[in-house]
Amino acid sequence: MPFRWSARATQTVSAAAMSALLMASAMKHFREPRFFEQVVPDYLCREAPIAGGQSPEGREIPATDGVRRPLAVMSREEWIAVSGLLEAGAAVGLLIPGIRRATATAVTAMFTVFLAGHVDALRRAYGPAGSPAQRNVHAVRLPLQLPLILWAWSLRKPGRRR
Repeated sequence: MPFRWSARATQTVSAAAMSALLMASAMKHFREPRFFEQVVPDYLCREAPIAGGQSPEGREIPATDGVRRPLAVMSREEWIAVSGLLEAGAAVGLLIPGIRRATATAVTAMFTVFLAGHVDALRRAYGPAGSPAQRNVHAVRLPLQLPLILWAWSLRKPGRRR
């Protein structure tokens, strides 16, 4: 008896693949947080982008650059950790058929919000402190958001039963 792919099976496999991608990214947030530092916009961070020295214990002290940031509710490290936790939660949620639609909607919104960070990172890469390597990396990362947004949105549709 040959196996026939139904819309429901395709939906489940697609959700599992997105879940695996999100979980891998979530784990990278905690293993290599520096990879995500450039994608967190400065205007969301309590500290300035340049460190202000070290404490007696050897920890970096954030510098203040005199700019008021009304959206700065967390440090860059906290934003990275929170986004990693959100991605891990979304990875689990996509695997549960009963909440897949709501999770896919949230993942679509999350990827759409992440666009701001990718645009800001690309803007800074082309600024005076940017490097050719940063320009290349962010020029690739930004357009990858659109397929991710569309993929997450497609997971909102329930698979048809046959």
